[in-house]
Amino acid sequence: MTQANTPSLIDGVADAIGFLGGALAGFWLGQWMGLDIFAPGYGATTLGGIALVSVGGGLGLHAARRWQLQRRQKQAATAAAQLPKE
Repeated sequence: MTQANTPSLIDGVADAIGFLGGALAGFWLGQWMGLDIFAPGYGATTLGGIALVSVGGGLGLHAARRWQLQRRQKQAATAAAQLPKE
């Protein structure tokens, strides 16, 4: 019985690391550009920084999901190659 569609702990951790890494990359890019998400009020620089953190988190999550898909495809190919031929 295969568990190809069953989420695992590795998938959850990969999602979390991808999202957090992307959000931090967006935060530091915003800091470098002078966009402070912690500035008082909701000015253009604050909203720009928040947008960069959001986009970075989304891109990081997307990258983590692509990695998971490639990992699953590689496992499936390895499992298929080990099946006895008829």
